Amino acid sequence: MSSRRTWFITGAGRGMGVDFAKAALAAGHAVVASGRDRDRVSKALGQSNELLAVTLDVTSRADAEAAMRAAVDRFGRIDVLVNNAASFYAGYFEELTPEQMERQLAASLIGPMNVTRAVLPMMRKQGSGHIISISSSAGLSGFEFGTAYAASKFGLEGWMESLHPEVAPFGIFTTIVNPGFFRTELLTAQSTSYAAPSIEDYDERRAKQFEFWKAQNGRQSGDPAKLAKALLIIASQEPPPRRFIAGADAIATAEQRVADLKAHIDFNRGLSTSLDFD
Repeated sequence: MSSRRTWFITGAGRGMGVDFAKAALAAGHAVVASGRDRDRVSKALGQSNELLAVTLDVTSRADAEAAMRAAVDRFGRIDVLVNNAASFYAGYFEELTPEQMERQLAASLIGPMNVTRAVLPMMRKQGSGHIISISSSAGLSGFEFGTAYAASKFGLEGWMESLHPEVAPFGIFTTIVNPGFFRTELLTAQSTSYAAPSIEDYDERRAKQFEFWKAQNGRQSGDPAKLAKALLIIASQEPPPRRFIAGADAIATAEQRVADLKAHIDFNRGLSTSLDFD
């Protein structure tokens, strides 16, 4: 492939998606920027001959197919897909409704699947492509008050890791990105949905969780513009990495996860290795 590529970025009307699209455009790439509100995407990114703004609700397979066709009609190919669109439902599992859990999974797991399914035939045809899915530290380690979000990200990780050997023979690469706390709109009132308090046993802990999460908004250490530039770097590497841990705090989470797994293995190693048929 030439150095100029066509990037397809979901959730590009706000948050990190805007930074990803701006960085790709600044680097001379063509960009298909998608979002539920196409006008919002256009307003966020401005006008460019190398930019196509499209309407895409990732939970809609029809939207995904239509956006893919529009991208190919305009630029002829899709080289890099960035599955960025997601949602954040926070709360204790017992207080989250089944509908909230379903919406979390629909946006953050099934949504990326819908878009990837629409894009893969084109990538197979051209014999190349790169699928980048934005996971989270919550895809490495679960946390209190985050059952819905972590479930969607753990699912995303298993899907992406399994997708890799399926599409690698076609020249298609996959990368999981695990950002830590980045200063985006994720924790704003417009982007975070909380479970309604309904169980008294959680009252004291819930109050502390509310206080923590609301205090984090606008104080996250990660710079989304720097993450966007990092994505350009890993997309240019040959081969690109299968995983990118993004941020010092994310590295600390990953290293603790590795240590915890090692401790669990060692604690019952004898019992675990005794389970084969005699």
